[in-house]
Amino acid sequence: MEKFYITTAIDYVNGAPHIGHAYEKILTDVIYRHFTQRCDNTYFLTGTDEHGIKIQKTSAEKGVSPKEFCDMNAQKFKDAWKALDIDYSQFIRTTDEQHEKVVQKIFKKLVDKGDIYKHAYTGLYCSGCEAFLSEKDLTEDGLCPDHLKKPEVVKEENYFFKLTKYKDAIIKHIKTNPDFIIPSFRANEVINQLENIEDISVSRAKTNVNWGIPVLGDDEQVIYVWIDALSNYITALGYDPEGSSEKFKQFWPATVQVIGKDILKFHSIYWIAILMALELPLPEHILAHGWITIDQTKMSKSLGNVISPTSVMEAFNLDIPDPFRYYMASAAPCGKDGNYSDEDFKEKVNAHLANSMGNLLNRTLSMLVKYFDGDIKPEFLGKNSLKEQALDTVKAVKHHFDYIEIQEAALKINELVDITNKYVTDNAPWTLAKEGQMDKCGEVLTNVLQVMTVISSLIYPYCPNIAKAMAEQLSYDLNTKLDDITCESLNAGHLIDKENIKPVFLRLDSELADKKKN
Repeated sequence: MEKFYITTAIDYVNGAPHIGHAYEKILTDVIYRHFTQRCDNTYFLTGTDEHGIKIQKTSAEKGVSPKEFCDMNAQKFKDAWKALDIDYSQFIRTTDEQHEKVVQKIFKKLVDKGDIYKHAYTGLYCSGCEAFLSEKDLTEDGLCPDHLKKPEVVKEENYFFKLTKYKDAIIKHIKTNPDFIIPSFRANEVINQLENIEDISVSRAKTNVNWGIPVLGDDEQVIYVWIDALSNYITALGYDPEGSSEKFKQFWPATVQVIGKDILKFHSIYWIAILMALELPLPEHILAHGWITIDQTKMSKSLGNVISPTSVMEAFNLDIPDPFRYYMASAAPCGKDGNYSDEDFKEKVNAHLANSMGNLLNRTLSMLVKYFDGDIKPEFLGKNSLKEQALDTVKAVKHHFDYIEIQEAALKINELVDITNKYVTDNAPWTLAKEGQMDKCGEVLTNVLQVMTVISSLIYPYCPNIAKAMAEQLSYDLNTKLDDITCESLNAGHLIDKENIKPVFLRLDSELADKKKN
């Protein structure tokens, strides 16, 4: 793999980040971190979408300028991702000066090419979606299906993009590249949407929307979301119709673009058509993830069940985000909906991170100190009956990530933990020590610790802080590429002292955890 470029959807800053935003960013970060373990040339882009009528109206209601409002809310997203250890390479804002200038050039290029034209029309506009809807998009009662409000009739002369010109090319691309849209079952959904596709409005009259990027040469129009927001994926890298940067040439096309299933149409149709019009390569994969419900109920402001990502950490007094990251990343199969509940969160992270994985490392290191003063002797090495299973797990995890099956990869890691726990139970090193079979006891403990180095590498994308704590106690180089893992990284000699053995994750309801947090 020569390079890996992954993007998230950019979040609209009309509100604060919630658990749905966090799910996408964590999912993307886990994918990104995994591929940094396989490729040296990686890039991760996220950011915020900051133009449009909702920003204009909300900022006016709050008595601040749109830019001041965007500055304030964009920082909330940055702070949330910092708290969740989202390791992005770049955070782009659509109010960034460079982005705005390039968007104007993109718009002009498409006008000059004849792919954007001016047209007077009457349309049904939903302010919640910030989009024009057709009659077939509405419910039987004539309401927007997402916001359950009747769209307003808008009469404007705007610029339109010739989406219909690229309809057949998009259909052909989807059909000839079955892994272009992930999960694959969503491809037919997109093809069905393409059947009745129409040209789309890509500007708004300033009399209705003035918070946007001005159209060059037309003081009465601002560039609308499709050209503005969607172009961030290339402007961030330094794309410019007049001459692009080396970074753009290095990383484009995107390897994976991660989005919510509700905006798949815009990314698999609108965005792809824009790229075709610009004569640019298309992204390799578009991952449309599902939604996160709260206690099996869709998040809604009216129901009062919108959860901020940091509130979960605060509620459980977590000093690292790893448990929440692990839970969210493994919440749903690829492309399906997932659910969050406090009880399930507590049960799952206690079972997987504390009881199974953390306890396995802690008790094995403790026995190594108890029976061998923390030393690994030469005779303990070279007979690891768990090695093949560990290396097979590395292959399986890589395979799942190749198909963006993040929950499934986590299950394979847990299987290896369970296999290793069973190995300890079956071989009972405490009994071997009692019977005086010290070489056999040391061999069993060393085998387990060799596997734990592999587990620390595999769990790193989900739980970077826990993985680092594991690797530190094992004197293991966590920068080891997955292709270089041998399950033989530990050498003969002194490994650890009793005072350096610390739980990598305490149960959420343990007395020790409570004391640690007070």
